[in-house]
Amino acid sequence: MQFDIFTLFPRIFDGFLSESVLKNALEAGKIDVRLHNMRDWADDKHATMDDRPFGGGPGMVLKVDRVVPCVEDVRSRSHEPGRLILLSPQGQTFHQRLAESLAEEKRILLLCGRYEGFDERITDILQPEEISIGDYILNGGETAAMVILETVMRLLPGVLGDEDSNRYDSFSAGNRQLDCAQYTRPREYRGLAVPEVLLNGNHREIAAWRAADSEQRTAKKRPDLCGKNCADGLTGETVCYNSPNVH
Repeated sequence: MQFDIFTLFPRIFDGFLSESVLKNALEAGKIDVRLHNMRDWADDKHATMDDRPFGGGPGMVLKVDRVVPCVEDVRSRSHEPGRLILLSPQGQTFHQRLAESLAEEKRILLLCGRYEGFDERITDILQPEEISIGDYILNGGETAAMVILETVMRLLPGVLGDEDSNRYDSFSAGNRQLDCAQYTRPREYRGLAVPEVLLNGNHREIAAWRAADSEQRTAKKRPDLCGKNCADGLTGETVCYNSPNVH
């Protein structure tokens, strides 16, 4: 899969792309990440990308006559136009089902904002899909682009060493519960022991324990993921029902 990232600060991605699973995926050719410095499309000696907003107000606004030619030029270099995403607090909230949808694409283009945002005519002309990673303020869209890239990348075949990692993750493949508690060596540390059921080799009992623990942890830590019976899961054996509105 090809990722095209439009940014004013491409060096922000240097460390992110040179470590761990992302580095391995790039070296193996599972993903192709192309960084495009939008300043390269500015036609003045100062590579000006922003200007004061009409009507007054604080901050600066990214210029339509810089951003639009940049995206159109890069997009035209391939027969695959790709799925253009503008990282914006006004977009739909990013969630695992949306990541799964993006993982089916051949090319994703991520447009990172800065300052007070984009001239509205940029969205009018380019008609991007707008996505937000949450209701809080960032300095720019680069961090959001990293979140989307990593979330989508790990869904691609062959990227993770163990394909079951995705299947059992919280929120994956329709799973709306938190993962169960996990343990490794040593078996006891500072008086805290690993649950005996995980040591007995009975896979049916282990699976049942993990399912129950997942329900209880979801009810306790993320009751917003549960339906009307969620509160019962805090004290009893009631199954934690999933809300149909959860993303």
